[in-house]
Amino acid sequence: MKIKNILVSQPQPIDFEKSPYGEIARKYNVNITFRKFFKIEGIPAKDFRKDRVNILDYSAVIFTSRNAVDHYFRICKEMRVEVPETMKYFSISESTAYYLQKYVQFRKRKIFHSKESSANLIELIKKHKTEKFLLPCSDIHKQEIPKMLEDNKILYKTAIIYRTLASDLSDMDIRNYDLLVFFSPSGIKSLFKNYPDFVQGETAIGAFGNTTHKALKDAGLTLNVEAPTQVAPSMTMAIDLFLQSESKKK
Repeated sequence: MKIKNILVSQPQPIDFEKSPYGEIARKYNVNITFRKFFKIEGIPAKDFRKDRVNILDYSAVIFTSRNAVDHYFRICKEMRVEVPETMKYFSISESTAYYLQKYVQFRKRKIFHSKESSANLIELIKKHKTEKFLLPCSDIHKQEIPKMLEDNKILYKTAIIYRTLASDLSDMDIRNYDLLVFFSPSGIKSLFKNYPDFVQGETAIGAFGNTTHKALKDAGLTLNVEAPTQVAPSMTMAIDLFLQSESKKK
């Protein structure tokens, strides 16, 4: 399998040359194109009101991404909801927790974060079981955290505040790429939205995360580059190992 052109379904790193992708491009003499396969669109306040979710009924918010942070505070502003100082915030990662500083003053007593682990996040939440939790999310979201909340009898409510939509990729010929790299089920959905007649054939496909692996399998595609694994915790490491293996076959 000759790999010359790689398509990564994410935005290009700010400093491509110094990134792991830049190193791969130089090491294996391959071309790497970056293109986001989906876009985020906020749900207007008038549509959000139809779900009858009263933000102030909840004393704590669970954030799983920066998009959730941005759109939670956007919807509050559109609905003229003044978030109380007593509100507690629980984030999936430290970076998401610090991102909250864009909207609220960072205080340890009201901002908590896990170590990028859903299980760790639930353990934090269990220490505050008396709170009522709001989970802002997309119309397409993982069920892992809601299931954990239910299993632990945590009082919570999901709030759909933004949509994940397929990007328009009509200007791009998918057949020009030898390796496609995906990071979410939304990317797989967008692939078939834009190229309904797509057939994998000799094209290699890489995917990050169990939910993306499952989406590939459900779509009838073959996974060639898998991450994370013990030997390749990142997607770039998995690509590096794959290209290394392919180069030895020549």
